Amino acid sequence: MQAQTIRSGKRSRGETAFDAAIAVLCILIFIIIAYPLYFVIIASVSDQTLVSTGKVTLFPRGFSTFGYGEIFKDSRIWTGYRNTVLYTVAGTLFNLLLTLPAAYTLSRPEFRARRILMFLFVFTLFFNGGLIPTYILMKDLHLTNTMWVFIVPFAVNVFNLIIARTFFEVSLPKELYESASIDGCSHFKFYALIAMPLSKAIVSVIALYYLVAHWNDFFTGLIYIHSNDLQPLQIVLRDILLSNQVFSQGAGSGGNAGGYAQQFADQVKYGVIIVSTLPILIVYPFIQKYFEKGVMIGSVKG
Repeated sequence: MQAQTIRSGKRSRGETAFDAAIAVLCILIFIIIAYPLYFVIIASVSDQTLVSTGKVTLFPRGFSTFGYGEIFKDSRIWTGYRNTVLYTVAGTLFNLLLTLPAAYTLSRPEFRARRILMFLFVFTLFFNGGLIPTYILMKDLHLTNTMWVFIVPFAVNVFNLIIARTFFEVSLPKELYESASIDGCSHFKFYALIAMPLSKAIVSVIALYYLVAHWNDFFTGLIYIHSNDLQPLQIVLRDILLSNQVFSQGAGSGGNAGGYAQQFADQVKYGVIIVSTLPILIVYPFIQKYFEKGVMIGSVKG
């Protein structure tokens, strides 16, 4: 019996082959996902003639930082970065300030109105007033052409609210509150001193969702903002792309320099992708461990 147990501890050839196949499959999936981003990075510093002819695959060729130089010499880029960082940080904090308490309240079974309120929240996922009524509302509230239009109207995302509510329902058993209430702990103290310290995972997940949404917010600036001093980074990058597209078509040169200009316009295009995504890529590794745990727990019994 002991000999059989010892033998069972050894891995068979089939198990080893299966693990090797899984490892190879994971590597292939990683390459499929990561290579497009890597290609954009090397293409942004390569000769665009070589890129367009397929000669740039693994390493940059004809190294040039012209695209990044064109992007960062535009003074609007720094204004856009400043505005986007402000909107992202302030908006994310405001989102968390409203979403997490609402999710905790809706997760408490003793709160009788939670089903009605949850229905009203979910209703907004399927029906809304449309663009024109929304614009009129923002204008009547004097939010257009102000920084508050990025923060106040979209304070609670219902999808994130549902995830956070599910997390509180699953991860905070009622016995925990009952034991705390015996010692005189109110719901406010329980939420601040017990629920929040135990919910770092879901807070990180919800914060990342809101942060990415604010950072990539293009439509709000396009519709509601008219002042260049308030435009977010995404609008500024769009304007740079459009101006370089005109440049690539040989505007002002009778079209004679169109091919030459197209090379630099493509380099600017790749550079814009990196400039707009790099900050989020830097932030993500620091909250990855919370992100994985929070998503799995928040999805249980959804």
